[in-house]
Amino acid sequence: MCLVLFAYHCHSRYKLVVAANRDEFFERPALPAAFWPDEPHILAGRDLKEGGTWMGITKGGRFAVLTNYRDPSRLKPDRKSRGHLVQNYLTSQSEPATFIETLGDSAADYNGFNLLFGDIRTLFYYSNQQGELRSLAAGVHGLSNALLDDRWPKVTRGRTTLEQIMRNEVINPEDLFRMMADQQQPDDHDLPHTGVGLEMERILAPAFVSSPNYGTRVTTLLLADYQNRVEYYEHSFIPSSDRVAGEVHYNFAIES
Repeated sequence: MCLVLFAYHCHSRYKLVVAANRDEFFERPALPAAFWPDEPHILAGRDLKEGGTWMGITKGGRFAVLTNYRDPSRLKPDRKSRGHLVQNYLTSQSEPATFIETLGDSAADYNGFNLLFGDIRTLFYYSNQQGELRSLAAGVHGLSNALLDDRWPKVTRGRTTLEQIMRNEVINPEDLFRMMADQQQPDDHDLPHTGVGLEMERILAPAFVSSPNYGTRVTTLLLADYQNRVEYYEHSFIPSSDRVAGEVHYNFAIES
């Protein structure tokens, strides 16, 4: 994922609302969100190159979503696939703090990452760029390819839009999809400087990324209410386009 906007305990009906865009090379094969045949309690998309995932939830309510931390100067091609972090958390029974303790020094075996995870009742954030586990309080947050709530234009703009949506008595998934489809181009002086060059910063700057060989592949929504029911939506897109190629919708109750 390259943009995650989420609201935690900010609505009278929903304890957690998540909207996320996964940006990736179009040639990298993946499956849309589904319950995995080999792990039927996991609902997630699947990376067919490495076998992991970028976002998912279990029938028991364990949730995780990942973004890469963008720093090409420190990128190492021999590192482990970061998608296994989400998969490993979803398949484990560990509490979040225990999971991070178990990860320990092996966090350095991955290129830079941000991990948002928990069990719907509690939510945590961890980045191997900081090495500190944070328990999150109620609020509206944004996460892209820097640290949580860093003021990148699409994070700031997205948080403002999500705050407006959360004022509605009824959360309409289409409002969330429109938020994530935003292609507004920030001014150059507002762009981050991550070492990829100005032209690439421009390409990556909007919430919805589009270029000939890389861009937003899917938008995923998760809404978990106070009755422990989960709604999970996903739109996949035609490469280099914002036209929807496929839709997924699941609705289930979290098992106690």
